[in-house]
Amino acid sequence: MKSLSLFRYTGLLFACVLLGMICSSVYAQQTEADLVQYVNTLQGTASSPGYSTGNVYPTVALPFGVNFWSPQTGHNGDGWKYRYDELSIRGFGQTHQCSPWMNDYGVFTLMPITGQLIVNEDKRASSFTHKNEKAAPDSYEVRFDNGIKAGVTPTERGAVFQFDYPKNNQAYLLLDGYTGLSDFHIDQKRKEITGFVRNGLFIPGNFKNYVVVRFNVPFESFGSWDGKTGEITKGALQVNGEKKGLFLGFKKGTKLEVKVASSYISLDQAKLNLDREIGVQSFQQIKKEAHKIWNEKLGQIEVKGKSEPDLQTFYSCLFRSSLFPCKFYDLDAKGNPYYYSPNDGKLHQGYFYTDDGYWDTFRAKFPLYNILQPTMQGRYMKAILAVKRECGWLPSWSFPGETGGVMIGNHAISVLTDAWMKGIHSFNPDTALAYYLHEVSGSAPDGRYGRKESADYFKLGFVPYKSGEVGSTAKTLEYCYDDFCAYQLAKATGNRFYEQIFARQLYNYKKVFNPATGFMEGRDSLGRFDPDFNPFSWGGPFVEGNSWHYSWSVFHDVAGLIQLMGGNKAFIQKIDHLFNGPDSIIVGSYRDTIHEMREMVTAKMGQYAQGNEPIEHLPYLYSYAGAPWKTQLHVRAIMRKLFNAGPEGYPGDEDQGQMSAWYVLNALGLYSVCPGTSQYVIGSPLFDKATIHLENGHDFIIETHHNSAENIYIQSALLNGEPFTANYLDYNTLMEGGTLVFEMGPLPNKQRGTGTQDLPYSLSDLKPQVEKK
Repeated sequence: MKSLSLFRYTGLLFACVLLGMICSSVYAQQTEADLVQYVNTLQGTASSPGYSTGNVYPTVALPFGVNFWSPQTGHNGDGWKYRYDELSIRGFGQTHQCSPWMNDYGVFTLMPITGQLIVNEDKRASSFTHKNEKAAPDSYEVRFDNGIKAGVTPTERGAVFQFDYPKNNQAYLLLDGYTGLSDFHIDQKRKEITGFVRNGLFIPGNFKNYVVVRFNVPFESFGSWDGKTGEITKGALQVNGEKKGLFLGFKKGTKLEVKVASSYISLDQAKLNLDREIGVQSFQQIKKEAHKIWNEKLGQIEVKGKSEPDLQTFYSCLFRSSLFPCKFYDLDAKGNPYYYSPNDGKLHQGYFYTDDGYWDTFRAKFPLYNILQPTMQGRYMKAILAVKRECGWLPSWSFPGETGGVMIGNHAISVLTDAWMKGIHSFNPDTALAYYLHEVSGSAPDGRYGRKESADYFKLGFVPYKSGEVGSTAKTLEYCYDDFCAYQLAKATGNRFYEQIFARQLYNYKKVFNPATGFMEGRDSLGRFDPDFNPFSWGGPFVEGNSWHYSWSVFHDVAGLIQLMGGNKAFIQKIDHLFNGPDSIIVGSYRDTIHEMREMVTAKMGQYAQGNEPIEHLPYLYSYAGAPWKTQLHVRAIMRKLFNAGPEGYPGDEDQGQMSAWYVLNALGLYSVCPGTSQYVIGSPLFDKATIHLENGHDFIIETHHNSAENIYIQSALLNGEPFTANYLDYNTLMEGGTLVFEMGPLPNKQRGTGTQDLPYSLSDLKPQVEKK
C-alpha cells in the first residue's frame, strides 16, 4: 500500500452552529457542531484497477438517496468514475454505482462547455486543479481552467446544478445519454427536457430511468448529437438511440440553474419528484437543506477528541457508511411508497432498496445500521423478502436487480437474523426461514442463485474441492455460519422444525480443518485434504484470500475453533504469527497478483489483509482467548496506519459502506464479530467521548479517561457506575441508553476481561442438542 500520510484538506475550521430539534419525529437529539465540515468526499478516490485506496467517487447525495451525483473524470462506462490523479472532467452524472467492478446503471450526464460546440467526451473534457475543487456531502463545486464554475447539490431523487459561464464565449450545455439507449425531448416553451435512459448490467427488459430537466433561462439554440459518429444535428427537438445526446446554447455569461429529477416508475412520477423535492427552491436553498440533513445524520454520533485528523476520518467514514443501500421507491401523490421492481419488472406497493452486496456488508454495516436506524432496517428486512417473491431467490448482490453469484454465501439470512436478534421484528420469521431453506436446498440452472453445492454440502458436511474450481472451503465456512443464523432465528422464534434442520450443520467448519497443519484446507469428495496445500496460496479452495485469512471464519463458534487449534495459548500464538510473520504471497489459482494481494503486502501487517472482508474480525478473536489487550493493540494500529480522510484513505475497496462501518464501530470501541447475536465485542475506543443519539430518544455514551495514542489499553470500566469486566456489550444494553466509561493506560491490564463470564458468545458454550431420528 502506498504511504498513507494524513491528509489535511484546507478550509476546515470548527464553527459552532446552534440548531433546533433535529427531525423530532425520528430523532430527539440536538447537534450543536457543524459536523459536515469534517467530511472529505474525496476520501478513497486515489484508486485504480490495480490498487485500491477505496475505489469510490466524490459522492453528492442525501443519506440512502435514490440517486447520487458525481463529477466524471473517466470515460462513459468506466467503473472508475472519478480518479484523483485525473485532472479533467467529462461530465457531471447521476450515478448509483456501489462498486467499480459492477459499474453503473441508469446514468446520464450534464456537461457545460464554452466556445466551440464539441460533443466528443474526450475533446470536450475540461481541466481543473484540486485547489479549485470543493467536495462535500451537500455539494460538489469546481472552477474549470476555462472559467466555467460548476456545482451540484442533491435531493433524494434529484439535484440542482449551477453553471456560471464566462462572458467572452458562447455557452453550451450537453445532455449525454451515456452508453445505452436514451430518448430525450426538448420543450422550448417550458424550458424543459424529458425522456429516459436505459443502460447498465443486470437490468430487466423494461427498465427505464425517466428524467425531467428544467432550466431557468430560455435556449438560444439546441439540437442533437451522436456519440458514435460525432454528428451534430442543429435544431433537432428530440433524439433516440444508443450513445445519443442533446445540446442547448445560451447567451455569453449566463448563470444557468438546472433542476433535475428522475424516477424508475414513470415520467409523471419524475415530474412529481421534481415538484415535491425542489419546486421553486434555488441551488443555495437546496444546498442549505442538504447540509442540514447531513448534519443531522452525522450528529447521530457526536465524538470529541484531541485530534482533528481523527474527527475528519471518523465523519468521512460515517458519511460513506450512510449511502448504501439506495432507496429504490417513490412516493405517490398521496405520499404512499411504491416501486418498480428490478426483479420482475412490475409495480408493487411498499419500500424497496438496492445496491448492496451482503458478502461485504453483513459483517459491520448492517450491525451499525441496527443501532442507528432500526426503522429503516425494519423496512429493509421486508424488502429482502420481497426480492424472493419477485425473482424466486433471496438477494445476495443487488444491482439493481438481484445478480446472484457475484460472491459466495447466502448472507441474507445473516442480515435478517441480526435484525431480529436486535429487536427489529418487522417481518415474518417463519417466512424468512422457509425462503432460506429453499435458498440452500438447490440453485437456479445456471448456478447463479441459491446453493449449487447443496447436495454435497448436506451429504458430506462440506463442499468438496475440485481442481480448477474456486472457493470450496470458503463456501463451507460461510454456509456453516449462515446455517447458524437460520438456527438462531428459528430458536429465537420457537420454530422447532427449522431449528432442528439447521442445528445439524452448526459444526461443519470442523470438517475442513486439518489438525496436521492447523489450517482450514481444501478437501475432496473422498475426504482427502489437498496434497498441494500451502497457507500462503491464494484462491483454489478460497476466494480473494488464502488459508491464513479464512482459517478464522468461524464467527459463531470461536471457542470451538480455539479448541481445534490447541487451546488459548496456541491460538494466541497463531494470531501473533499472522500479524508478525511474513507477508509472502503465492498467487495460486489467480495466476497473477490481484489488487487485494498488493494492498495486504504494503500494509506491512504480515498476513493480515484489512483491505478485504474475510479477516476483518480477526483482531477481536484475542478477546475470546483471554487476551483482550492484544485486541486493543491491533485495532488501534489498524485504525492509525490504514485509515485517513484523504484520497488514499482506505486500505482497499470501500465496498458499499462496509469498510467505513468497520472504522466507525472500531472507533467507538465495538465490533460485531458474529452478526446474528446481540453482542458487540469491545476493542479500544478512539475518542475521549462518543455520544450515540438513538432513534428511541435515548443516548448511549462511551467515555474514556486518559486516552491517547499511547494509552490504548483498557485498565478498568464502569457501566452506569457499576464495575464492568465483560469483553462485549449487549445490543439491548446499548439501546436502553447509559454511560460506559473506560480508564485507559499505556500498559495492558492482563487481569481484566479474562474470566469465563467475560468472554463473548460462542456456540460451543451452549452445546445445542439435535434430535435423533
